[in-house]
Amino acid sequence: MNIVVCIKQVPDTEAVIKIAGDGKSIDTGDIKWVMNPYDEFGVEEALRIVKDQGGEVTVIGAGPARVVEALRTALAMGADKAIHIKDDDLYGADPIAVAKMLAKAIEPLGADIIFFGQRAVDDDSGVVSSAVAELLGLPQLSVVTKVELADGKVKGTRPVEGQTLVLEAPLPVVISAQKGLNEPRYASLPGIMKAKKKPLETKAPADLGVERADAIEIAVLNPPPDRAPGKTVEGETPAELAANLAKLLKEEAKVI
Repeated sequence: MNIVVCIKQVPDTEAVIKIAGDGKSIDTGDIKWVMNPYDEFGVEEALRIVKDQGGEVTVIGAGPARVVEALRTALAMGADKAIHIKDDDLYGADPIAVAKMLAKAIEPLGADIIFFGQRAVDDDSGVVSSAVAELLGLPQLSVVTKVELADGKVKGTRPVEGQTLVLEAPLPVVISAQKGLNEPRYASLPGIMKAKKKPLETKAPADLGVERADAIEIAVLNPPPDRAPGKTVEGETPAELAANLAKLLKEEAKVI
């Protein structure tokens, strides 16, 4: 089984995000960068499938030099090799432009399964996996929480409101992973040491025959509005507290 996992390096979810001076990008000065959490589910599922059925796992990431850190994390988890599409100006790019680069890198690998996280936690676009599937002419199972392989086909379980949807597609296929698919492993110390010796190939967009052509760009970033200060509900007894709370909800919040 030949599996590719596409990963993105994103700001740590606990990082304090500040808008840069240009008003349309973030200040990256003090940010800790990590592998997109949803992509970790894709890496873990790929490793489990290969352990069960044999094969190899290739991880691919696009962006500046620091993306190598996320690729090394995936290698330390157990992936076999990595490809870095190096572009120092790629972070925040049009998702379709990124998808075109990834598709060109994936095309010669003969992948049976291509995993993505269901979305990236920084821009929340959720577009790249579908665009890659379209560019490669492959079916996609999106936002899955269970993967089953048999007879050259894959079944993906996807939660929908109040129900469970089971989708089936022939290999090769693109799958976007959702929380609940598995519990990603931590990179062990031996894994970290081995990762340093695993193949990591660097390619430029030009090497893939792709010219950067963004169809969209970020016009402006605005911070969320400040939250109104909280209000203390006063009262001597539980009944009085409940009455005062109900009054505030009716007269001020106007939700009842």
